[in-house]
Amino acid sequence: MQICVIGAGYVGLVTATCFAEMGNQVVCVERDPQRVAMLSRGEVPIYEPGLEAMLRAQLTGGQLNFTSQLKAGIRRAEVIFIAVGTPSGEDGSADLSHVLAVADELGERLDHACLVVDKSTVPVGTAERVAQRINAGLARREQRARVTVASNPEFLKEGSAVEDFMRPDRVIVGCDDERGRELLRRLYAPFLRNHDRLLCMGVRAAEFSKYAANAFLATKISFINEMAGICARLGVDIEQVRRGIGSDRRIGTHFIYAGCGYGGSCFPKDVKALIRTAEHEGIEPGILRAVEARNALQKTLLFQALREHFNGHLHGRVVALWGLAFKPGTDDLREAPSLVLLEALLTAGAKVQACDPAATAAVAARYPAAIEAGQLVLSESPYAVTQGADALVLVTEWKQFRQPDFPRIRGAMRMPVLFDGRNIYDADQLAELGFLYRGIGRPASGSCKASAA
Repeated sequence: MQICVIGAGYVGLVTATCFAEMGNQVVCVERDPQRVAMLSRGEVPIYEPGLEAMLRAQLTGGQLNFTSQLKAGIRRAEVIFIAVGTPSGEDGSADLSHVLAVADELGERLDHACLVVDKSTVPVGTAERVAQRINAGLARREQRARVTVASNPEFLKEGSAVEDFMRPDRVIVGCDDERGRELLRRLYAPFLRNHDRLLCMGVRAAEFSKYAANAFLATKISFINEMAGICARLGVDIEQVRRGIGSDRRIGTHFIYAGCGYGGSCFPKDVKALIRTAEHEGIEPGILRAVEARNALQKTLLFQALREHFNGHLHGRVVALWGLAFKPGTDDLREAPSLVLLEALLTAGAKVQACDPAATAAVAARYPAAIEAGQLVLSESPYAVTQGADALVLVTEWKQFRQPDFPRIRGAMRMPVLFDGRNIYDADQLAELGFLYRGIGRPASGSCKASAA
């Protein structure tokens, strides 16, 4: 098929590249000429395993092209995907200005009938607004063609987005037109050969499904984090509780790992947007508010634990951070728990030595003054940042951090204190090695109390 993807951000790049991989002719439209030039050279501006190699192969094969000109991108398109950003507005609702601007421009530029698909995460009713704007523009130009607008929400996890797209567990298609549904069924058929999990539904149901899915997963995380808080007071290990409840098939083990909070580009903004949607309809979203509040609190727990351990005296302390990205496999810092901890430590006068396999450049761009002052030191070596540290804090559970040389780390640190923000380490093993171990919702192990000095 001839496909146009509008937007070369995270979702747009993955969508365009994976469709090209299956033999489609794809043009990706991006307004930023510098980004277009970079992508046309095969340079990917985001960290996503497997994406750059696939993109380069499709550029070489001629299946994928980039342009800053919308007219060139849509000239022969049978299907046009809108994959532009929908960030949170000041009130938390989804900002649709980019989506609606694309709709207006399509109304001014299109000269043939086609299927337009909202790939961006958008509130219920957006497809109707997009269709109205495009078709109104076509009518003003006395074009006889009309477009159908469908919803095809993305379910990509950063760090495994290529795999998620190429082998999806489900593809949701919201379209009220039979021809449009059949077109998307054909387009996705190569991705679903081993299991047909294409779910067709109404447009509004598809739009809502994306928000409901993210809100439910965020709720599972916040629930287990709240249970962890209770476990900490009762001297119960949340890891044992997690295994106990996760063995129930009705609950399952996914997204019930206690930790220092969720972040990223989806859960925080989608929960906020769903709250605002409910309020707009006169509904009090009590569960969603509790999810949001629990997550905000969770992001502060590591700093609170550090402050308690050092008797409120963090000024001059050296704290090593392992992990800065909001999750492993990405360089994305949006709503990352690490930033809450990092900023609190800097404000308290601590020196931070931080390591992340992918996100150090992004952090360096955010905190140049702290780096210049020597208060923030960034490294790609997990061992280098532990040198002279009074405490080590695991924030993001990258594979590189899972089985480190703990005797080496203990010898490098001034005080062998480890705060495990993801509960990935064996508390008893670390206690035997001489560490004081603190997890989330787990009893403390070992002994190494700091002085007030």
